[in-house]
Amino acid sequence: MKLLARISDIIADFINCMINDKNDKEVIIQRNELADKFNCAPSQINYVLTTRFTIEKGYVIESRRGGGGYIIIKKIDYDSKSKRLELLNEAIGNSLTYNAALSIIEHLYESKFITRKEFELIKISINDRTLSSAENKNIIRAEMLKGMITVILS
Repeated sequence: MKLLARISDIIADFINCMINDKNDKEVIIQRNELADKFNCAPSQINYVLTTRFTIEKGYVIESRRGGGGYIIIKKIDYDSKSKRLELLNEAIGNSLTYNAALSIIEHLYESKFITRKEFELIKISINDRTLSSAENKNIIRAEMLKGMITVILS
């Protein structure tokens, strides 16, 4: 299992380097070619994409299927406040688990959109223990996170 975790890290780092080298923060890859490059199964590439390049972590993935199919990975551009809030609200959706919420706020902290204190306050406000008596805690968590992010980032 350690080998799989390690190869996932290597693939993710490789894709991140590709993205960071581009001015438009967008890369086009072919899953099979990348799998050949790293001598792994295409499903390993899927695993990396679905766990490391999520909207919660600041990425959008578009997939084109077919014989010449490819995958576009875009790093979200947060230059516009309204676009940033729109994308974050889309990522949050109507219901959100604690782990998904944590990924979003970790990304905001790492990108320096929120301070460490804001990160900690949000984290404690939306954790399962705080929301333990709520019937629909994932729905409440999503609404709370949207509200807090809107206030902080506006």
